[in-house]
Amino acid sequence: MPSLPQERVIQGPSPLDLNTELPYQNTMKRKVRKKKKKGTITANVAGTKFEIVRLVIDEMGFMKTPDEDETSNLIWCDSAVQQEKIAELQNYQRINHFPGMGEICRKDFLARNMTKMIKSRPLDYTFVPRTWIFPAEYTQFQNYMKELKKKRKQKTFIVKPANGAMGHGISLIRNGDKLPSQDHLIVQEYIEKPFLMEGYKFDLRIYILVTSCDPLKIFLYHDGLVRMGTEKYIPPNESNLTQLYMHLTNYSVNKHNEHFERDETENKGSKRSIKWFTEFLQANQHDVAKFWSDISELVVKTLIVAEPHVLHAYRMCRPGQPPGSESVCFEVLGFDILLDRKLKPWLLEINRAPSFGTDQKIDYDVKKGVLLNALKLLNIRTSDKRRNLAKQKAEAQRRLYGQNSIKRLLPGSSDWEQQRHQLERRKEELKERLAQVRKQISKEEHENRHMGNYRRIYPPEDKTLLEKYENLLAVAFQTFLSGRAASFQRELNNPLKKMKEEDILDLLEQCEIDDEKLMGKTAKPRGLKPLSSMPESSEMMKRQKYYSSDSSYGSSSSSSESEDNGKEEYQNKKREKQVTYNLKQSNHYKLIQQSSSIRRSVSCPRSISSQSPSSVDNRPFSAQQMISASRPTSGSRSHSLNRASSYTRHMPHSNDASSTSSPLDMKIRFPGKSDAESLLLIEDIIDNWKYHKTKVASYWLIKLDSVKQRKVLDIVKTSIRTVLPRIWKVPDVEEVNLYRIFNRVFNRLLWSHGQGLWNCFCDSGSSWESIFSKSPEVVTPLQLQCCQRLVELCKQCLLVVYKYAADSRGSLSGIGTDWGNSSYFQ
Repeated sequence: MPSLPQERVIQGPSPLDLNTELPYQNTMKRKVRKKKKKGTITANVAGTKFEIVRLVIDEMGFMKTPDEDETSNLIWCDSAVQQEKIAELQNYQRINHFPGMGEICRKDFLARNMTKMIKSRPLDYTFVPRTWIFPAEYTQFQNYMKELKKKRKQKTFIVKPANGAMGHGISLIRNGDKLPSQDHLIVQEYIEKPFLMEGYKFDLRIYILVTSCDPLKIFLYHDGLVRMGTEKYIPPNESNLTQLYMHLTNYSVNKHNEHFERDETENKGSKRSIKWFTEFLQANQHDVAKFWSDISELVVKTLIVAEPHVLHAYRMCRPGQPPGSESVCFEVLGFDILLDRKLKPWLLEINRAPSFGTDQKIDYDVKKGVLLNALKLLNIRTSDKRRNLAKQKAEAQRRLYGQNSIKRLLPGSSDWEQQRHQLERRKEELKERLAQVRKQISKEEHENRHMGNYRRIYPPEDKTLLEKYENLLAVAFQTFLSGRAASFQRELNNPLKKMKEEDILDLLEQCEIDDEKLMGKTAKPRGLKPLSSMPESSEMMKRQKYYSSDSSYGSSSSSSESEDNGKEEYQNKKREKQVTYNLKQSNHYKLIQQSSSIRRSVSCPRSISSQSPSSVDNRPFSAQQMISASRPTSGSRSHSLNRASSYTRHMPHSNDASSTSSPLDMKIRFPGKSDAESLLLIEDIIDNWKYHKTKVASYWLIKLDSVKQRKVLDIVKTSIRTVLPRIWKVPDVEEVNLYRIFNRVFNRLLWSHGQGLWNCFCDSGSSWESIFSKSPEVVTPLQLQCCQRLVELCKQCLLVVYKYAADSRGSLSGIGTDWGNSSYFQ
């Protein structure tokens, strides 16, 4: 074996061993690291000692970064972090601690703040045992002891270090004379009649997730740990005050007792789950709903006390960020709660760094769920960093070039200039608030989908309870930040704060009208340029008369087909590889062309029911002979034919089609209206299209964001997904080739923030049919006919959703849960 180079040998008194690590080997090991993959979420977990955190990070698919990396998407630390570190974070980063949270997590700070809040609202803060902070309140405590002696009463007190943890330094006393007057201690009244389980005293570890302080958002995890004492409970007396295994429930204390039971099941042992405890309460005829309600109220009221401190510290760390912007901080808190014999919860303490040790299986199960669900709720995305850098660049350019900035009002400006300036400021304020509302709606939708075992307890859905909490918040700001309470009160009283998206859009539209009047311009219809190409109602009425004058549906079908074939030859000469349709007569105005039974079918989908199949077979179809225009090459033809043949194999037989509904034969009923009434609503919009055109465009293209636009099309998509498996006799709709084609059409309709669907109302612009010209796959005439009908359903669905929203003066999110519910499909 070749000898090592002499210059590499480590100098020292002992000889070089084969197992000795050389300096260059360490260097090589540091360099050979897994490269960051593009699009991965990174996490720095150097600050934690708990292996469960690393395990959850791996399960989420995050990539752990070197210890010195400060650019990770997620930073996890066991201990509190300095405010300077939070100030240095980029907007795309997340760290698991809030500044200022120590105001309720240190025992002495919690007692001081709770005492102040109790003085302001004594009836709302009855869940904290009476507390004294030594040495400041030593005299008050001694006076209280004298009053007890006069009344010949004797109470037990629990003494804790002001900044202690894990049960260290805790003792019970009944005589306060021996307490040192200068030590930093917390003295609390001892709750002598706790709720017992199998004769043992216990407390609850409740896990709370705070995702934002501006605005405040609190989630409660619907599981946790029940931590029991290890000796049967006896009310305190002079002989048992030193038996801490009886009176203390801390795991760090009781695990040293020989009677501590480690059991792998959740219903035995000295540590159990709250899930099991709620089942125990239910089995013993206790009100579980009231139990969770009391716990939630205790948590929210406690965090309301912390909110002024946390919000002030956070804004000091992150100056210049508008309210409602993405929070770089979150926190998982551990609330220790004791229940008395009436099941009233009492707050013992709050841990800002709860232990995530997994000594037992129950620890692993509960704590893994707490962490995993919390990270899913945070919605950390791979695109956050890229978007943050792009936003910083755009803001720098705006500052450099002065773009989109409101000019300052010069002294001596005229009344007209002052009015214009006020209007501009008003519009900017409304636009900022609109962006915040839409971002908030998007956040809530994500939270509702990924909440897991968490429940949002603030802001609550109950408006009365929310108003009560907001009043408490105002009192807390007045108590703790009296100098800044006025600004917070202005934020709370801002009328825009409680406005919905629709109301803000109405105010914006009114500002535009006022601005046009001020400028002396005539009011212009709102909307985008493609709207001008929309045919007027007079032309549409002519087409309606033309189609209704046909003697039968079949005659109109044949005449339309002959016209389409004539146009086909011209189009094929001009563009060989594009699938074309007679858009003006057979596609764009199918809404008017079809019979009343077809038009009756379009409304927002309370019910989708089948029609007679005979009316479908004779429907005019202009592209039956046009498939040859998009013939694939010989190399891809075999693959296309295979796809087509598989489609044919799954096609229902004629007897099946007669017995089941067809994807071409759906109708959607307006909520609470009959088919005839729904038809009249559609006809009214068509007849008055000149009036409705700009309003429909404003609703679809401007007022609805991409999430809500998808909701409108999901109304049709959900019903089709329900119907197709029954028709094709397959268990999974994904097996149907037609459904895959439908998905391409849906995506095309949502193209460019809904412009794809709006182009179906217009004569100009890129149409949805272009997706077939770019595909080598052969599409059968029936498939194309189904796609045409699908587009018509989407168009008509939009019209009725627009009508519903206009009548109810609400946003799409307020439509209700019954829209799109498959139980309403016939």
